[in-house]
Amino acid sequence: MEIYPASLGKLIDELSKLPGIGRKSAERLSLHILRSPKAFAQDLANSLLEVKEKIHFCSICFTITDIDPCPICSDKRRENGILCVVEGPGDQLAIERSGSYKGRYHVLQGVLSPLDGIGVEDIRMAELMSRLQRENIQEVILALNPTVEGEATASYLSDILSKKGLVTSRIALGIPHGGDIKYIDDMTIKTAINNRSPMSS
Repeated sequence: MEIYPASLGKLIDELSKLPGIGRKSAERLSLHILRSPKAFAQDLANSLLEVKEKIHFCSICFTITDIDPCPICSDKRRENGILCVVEGPGDQLAIERSGSYKGRYHVLQGVLSPLDGIGVEDIRMAELMSRLQRENIQEVILALNPTVEGEATASYLSDILSKKGLVTSRIALGIPHGGDIKYIDDMTIKTAINNRSPMSS
């Protein structure tokens, strides 16, 4: 028997569909919304609808944006001739937050995964190839996640880009700053050892 009123139970059900939100977290969030002023619930509902109505992909780099082109593609101060290729908008946002990169991006909107039926035509690969020529790109940084699919995509791209004579680099992977080696997984340690770099004196 459902212990909550039907409308509250429905809200719990919907919130529990969100990634990382289990049933208990959904109950806690739902009860918080119930206790909050009506204006809070109205603002939350409006924000959800606004996101669905206004957010779309940038026509140049394919990140998420509410204006087209996105602010990064429109920024004349960004470095031209260098392109950072990422899997999704979240990866691009993480790099931007670091403040370490001032060039432009290309968001693939996925990675190659033959087992899942995702091929070259299913991600923004053709658009990337078009940009390389149109924007006179000199260097491509592959900032793809170190998954089996991410590595396969990086390898595929590296082969194509090297044939085009472009400088291609891969972001360093390994032990995070402040990490404790004894708690790091085997694959990360292996990658860190294989990608070791000399120390400057």
